[in-house]
Amino acid sequence: MTVFNRVESQRMAEDAIYDEVIAAGDGWMYDLEPGQVLRIVDLDGNQAADTLFYDAEQPEDHYSAVATIAGQGNIYLTTGSVLLAESGKELLKIVADTCGRHDTVGGSCSAQSNTVRYSHDKLHMHNCRDTFMLQLAKRNESYSKRDLAPNINFFMNVPVTAEGGLQFADGVSSPGAYVELQSLCKVTALLSNCPQLNNPCNAYNPTPVRVLIWNQ
Repeated sequence: MTVFNRVESQRMAEDAIYDEVIAAGDGWMYDLEPGQVLRIVDLDGNQAADTLFYDAEQPEDHYSAVATIAGQGNIYLTTGSVLLAESGKELLKIVADTCGRHDTVGGSCSAQSNTVRYSHDKLHMHNCRDTFMLQLAKRNESYSKRDLAPNINFFMNVPVTAEGGLQFADGVSSPGAYVELQSLCKVTALLSNCPQLNNPCNAYNPTPVRVLIWNQ
């Protein structure tokens, strides 16, 4: 199902209460209050921002790709998509999107998947799963590797073939494209700015992303 529901935001960067650039390969974790809006900006185009969300008050209730896909009847995310937790709780809603489509089935890269998808000599390479784990480790004992789940790949293009397989294809994002999500409860956001060098999703050139937050 192809979706390109592009909607621009009226929010101005100078009004944001938080503004940070995340280098390629780095991670980021932040607690959003109810009603706050998070914008993720693809600064140079075709960068994959692997992202997970958690109910901040019940960390075990994390974003569910299965519940979200079933709830909206589509495997891609765009403006209007509501991100659901494992419990069915509404975590966030996409309120603006200038890319038009985001992957929620491809998952994150890991040392193990790099060897399976590419070659055994890729085992040592930096990957999103390790970045996720590093960020979670900074949050005391509330989180562990059990809290990693199938994530969203903002700006990443993963078409599904007629046979049901996945293709990691050239990106559909452009420099400056962004997605905005409004928190519907207190939500913890976890982001890995993907360092992947082995597939064309980012033209083999990982680049920074920018995150901004508004109170509403």
